[in-house]
Amino acid sequence: MREVAVIRLLQGRLAWYPPGASDGPQWLDSEQARESLRNQLAQRSLQPVFAVPAAEVRLLSLQIAPEERRHLDKSLPFTLEEELAEDIGELHFAHCALGELDYAVAVCRQASMEAFTAKLAPYQGVNQWLPEPLLLPWQPGEWCVVLEDHNAIVRSGPCAGFGAEREMMPLLLQALEQAGPAPEKIVLYGQDQQADTQLLPADLRDRVQWRRGDLYAAMLIAELPEPTLNLRQGDWAVRLPLRRWWQDWRKVAVLFAVAVGVHMLSTYMEYRQLRAENLALRTAVQETYRKAMPRGAVVDAEKQLRRQLDTLSGSSGSSGFVSMMARVGNVVAEGKGSIVSINYNDKAQEMRLNLLAANYESVERIRAGFAANGLQATLENSSAQGDQVRARLRVGEGS
Repeated sequence: MREVAVIRLLQGRLAWYPPGASDGPQWLDSEQARESLRNQLAQRSLQPVFAVPAAEVRLLSLQIAPEERRHLDKSLPFTLEEELAEDIGELHFAHCALGELDYAVAVCRQASMEAFTAKLAPYQGVNQWLPEPLLLPWQPGEWCVVLEDHNAIVRSGPCAGFGAEREMMPLLLQALEQAGPAPEKIVLYGQDQQADTQLLPADLRDRVQWRRGDLYAAMLIAELPEPTLNLRQGDWAVRLPLRRWWQDWRKVAVLFAVAVGVHMLSTYMEYRQLRAENLALRTAVQETYRKAMPRGAVVDAEKQLRRQLDTLSGSSGSSGFVSMMARVGNVVAEGKGSIVSINYNDKAQEMRLNLLAANYESVERIRAGFAANGLQATLENSSAQGDQVRARLRVGEGS
């Protein structure tokens, strides 16, 4: 926990341990210490943790049924009611999952939570409230015990432990030994090795590894517990500072709303103007199209007019009436005939000709001339008309 600032409540006084502190706690009765902590919190250069006094918290384990998991927040107080001597309405419950159906539970008085909140109010950002026993180092098959002045703190499991008066330790450790498997090792922190060791049951003293130090010395070699049993849950969960944010950003929000409103109004007015112009242009386009093409449906006036122009100009996309007419006219003129009428089919790119020629041989020469010019001509009928011959031919592009 070298990057963690720990805040403790010792004999009713707040103190904090800067990361790596070696001179003991800094009492927050001092303005200098308070200012130092506030600066660290403002810079967010460390992770603050409030160590909830072990004597104020009871740690329990609970196994639930699968159907209870969804409503655990509401049902938890009633599930544990028989195990608690106090009225559940005066208690605060926090929990974390240890497994799929196994949970660790921390129980604390509502009055104590209110007192902690009042003391920590000057220090914004202290959002992790962890029970003191869970801040001690722990490994499977091990107990960790810290003796400080008249108090003792014990951690015996991943989310198990307690705090009590020093004189009560022999009885409590003996009961803990009887309730479960005895530890393979007991790490004991204190100031007097002989006196501290005598507090343990006689059959456990040979398993003691004594170390000089207090709670913070033990925490220096520990990691933050995982999973985290944070007491700031339910009614005490961290709330977003919406009111403070609103006070800070109210003027900006109002100006932004006005700017958005003006922009939307301007966009709407521009949309109405463009819509009116669009309708006027479409009307003008249709009127112009009708001048050129009085008949037929108007689907895409520009596209339809372009297609008609391509047809008349003989563009690359179509043989075109003009192109075919020039070729047909040259052949008919060379055959000494004359065109009486033309019917041109744009889709089939072919025309039907009614022409007059001097005789049937002239009609055949004209038809042969079409073939020589890459056109395919089919004689549909012919008849004598005075001293001339009238013929009807279908002319198209050669295959």
